[in-house]
Amino acid sequence: MQFAELARVSTAVAETSARSAKVELLAACLRTLRTAEVPVAVTFLTGSVARTRVGWASLRELPAAAEEPTLELLEVAASLDRLGAAAGPGSQRARKQELDELFERATEPEQHLLRALLHGGLRQGALEGVMVEAVAKAAGVPPADVRRATMLAGGLDEVAHAALAEGSAGLAGFGLELFRPVQPMLAQTAVGVTQALGRVEAAVVEWKLDGARVQVHRRGDEVRAYTRSLAEVTERVPEVVEAVLGLPLESVVLDGEVIALREDGRPYPFQVTMSRFGSTLERDRSSELPLSPFFFDCIHLDGRDLLDLPLAERLAVLDERLPSRLRPPRCETDVADEAERFFEEALARGHEGVMVKARSSTYEAGRRGVGWLKVKRVRTLELVVLAVEWGSGRRRGKLSNIHLGARDTESGGFVMLGKTFKGMTDEMLAWQTERFLELETRREGHVVHVRPELVVEIAFDGVQASSRYPGGLALRFARVKGYRPDKVPSEADTIDLVRAIHAGDA
Repeated sequence: MQFAELARVSTAVAETSARSAKVELLAACLRTLRTAEVPVAVTFLTGSVARTRVGWASLRELPAAAEEPTLELLEVAASLDRLGAAAGPGSQRARKQELDELFERATEPEQHLLRALLHGGLRQGALEGVMVEAVAKAAGVPPADVRRATMLAGGLDEVAHAALAEGSAGLAGFGLELFRPVQPMLAQTAVGVTQALGRVEAAVVEWKLDGARVQVHRRGDEVRAYTRSLAEVTERVPEVVEAVLGLPLESVVLDGEVIALREDGRPYPFQVTMSRFGSTLERDRSSELPLSPFFFDCIHLDGRDLLDLPLAERLAVLDERLPSRLRPPRCETDVADEAERFFEEALARGHEGVMVKARSSTYEAGRRGVGWLKVKRVRTLELVVLAVEWGSGRRRGKLSNIHLGARDTESGGFVMLGKTFKGMTDEMLAWQTERFLELETRREGHVVHVRPELVVEIAFDGVQASSRYPGGLALRFARVKGYRPDKVPSEADTIDLVRAIHAGDA
C-alpha cells in the first residue's frame, strides 16, 4: 500500500464522528493490505509509533512536499525504525539526513501524518478500542476474541496480523506467556461504598493502596517485574524479586502494587514511591526508601492460567501460596455498615480508599471491568495537560497554571475542563517548566501550548456547569495531586465520566 492511501484513510477517520463509520473505514483499509503491512498500518492508524528520538525543533525546517506520492507503507516503517535506532557519534546528523529524505518524498497529506506520528499528535478517534472492532470486522471474527488476544499479547499489531492472516485459528494461538506481560485489569469508579455494593453482588472489599501497579512473572529462579504500561522494571524493585523468589512455587504471574511505607505502616506520598521508577521529579538515589509489595490477584500458577476463574478462586490461591504480609487487607461482605467501617479504617491508615470486587468476576485484562469498582474519599481524575501559563509574582519565570483536558472517546481528542496552579511544590514547578518547554508546540501570549503527553492526577470538590469551556463543565477547586508517569494519555479519564459525575451517576 502507498503511504498516501493510509494518510487518506487517516484523514477520513478524523473527519468522521460516528464510531461505527470509523470502524467501517478502518476495516475497509485493513482488507486491502498485504499481510506484512497489517501490523504497520494498525500501529500508524492508532498513533502508537515507538519513540524515534526526533525532537520538535527537527520538524521546523523540512523539505517542501512532493507533488506525487511515491512512498510505500513499509518504506516509511523502515525509515522510522532507522530514526529510532540511530545512536552514538554522528547520530544527530544521520537522523537529520534520514528525516529530510523521508519528508522530501512525502506529499503534503503524508507530511501531515508523519508529523503527527513522530510527536504523538494523531487525534482521529482511531484509538485501540475502535481499531479492535475494525480488525474483527475485517477478519470476520468476534470482537471479544480480538480483545482477549490483544490483552494477552500486550498489543494489537501482532494480533491484527494473525487475525487477518488466519482468522479465529490465528487468535487461538495467543495465550498467557510467562515474561510477556498482559494488560492489567482496570476498575470503574463508584461514588461510595454503599453504591458500589449495590452494583456488585457477593463482594470482596480490599484496601486501595496509592502505590505503583506491578505485574510480576516468575519461572524457577527467574523473576521479572513490569509496570502497568508493560515496561520492565525488574532491576528497580529488588525487594519484589526477593519476595517472589521466596514463595513456595515454580511459576506464577501476580498482579499488585508496590508502595513506600513509613515505620508505622502509613504510606509516604505517591511521588516517593514513583521516584523508584524514574519519577517526574528528579530522582535522589541516596534517599530511596524500600518498597513493600502487596499482591491482590494471581492469573497464573505452576503452569495453569487462572484468568477465567472467578475472583473467589484466584483469591483462594493467593491465600494458600502467599503470606498475609504480601496481601492487602480485605474482607468479604455485602453489609454496607461493615464495608463502610472497613473503608474508614483504610482511610485512617492513610490509604486512598477501597476496591469493591465481585467474587464471580474473571480477570478482564486491559478493560475497566464492571466487576471491579474503586471508592475514594477525595474525588480525583487523571487528566491530560493541554497548555500551561507563565506564572506571576513568586512564580514569575515558571510555567505554572496548567490547562486540563479529559479524553473524548468519540473524537480522539481532549475536552478542556479548566485550569489549576494549586498543589504545586517549588520542585514540581521547576521540573514542569523544563518539561513543558520540551513539549511546546506554539505560544499565544503568556500561554504555552504543549503536546498532550503528560497525565496528571487532579483532586477536586465537584463538577459544575460552565460556559467558559467547550464541554460545558468545569472542575471545582481543582488541585494537583501528582503527575502520573506510569500512565499514557489514552488511559486518562473521559469526558463521559466527568458528565456522569456532574449528573450524580458516578
